[in-house]
Amino acid sequence: MISFNKLWKTMEEKGVSTYTLREKCGIDSKTVRRLKANENVETKTLDKLCSALDCRIEDIAEYIKE
Repeated sequence: MISFNKLWKTMEEKGVSTYTLREKCGIDSKTVRRLKANENVETKTLDKLCSALDCRIEDIAEYIKE
């Protein structure tokens, strides 16, 4: 399973809200809900997140063996 728990920690550290993701980074509100539920998202979304947060993929997602 891919977990996005690190995303919320990284956002908090950088002072970025979900509002900022939606309004200034072009992340759809449905996508934010999918991220919160650890559901599938497109790689272009991961690219947008890394760009907006100036971080690496491992700062926002991790694989957790079930």
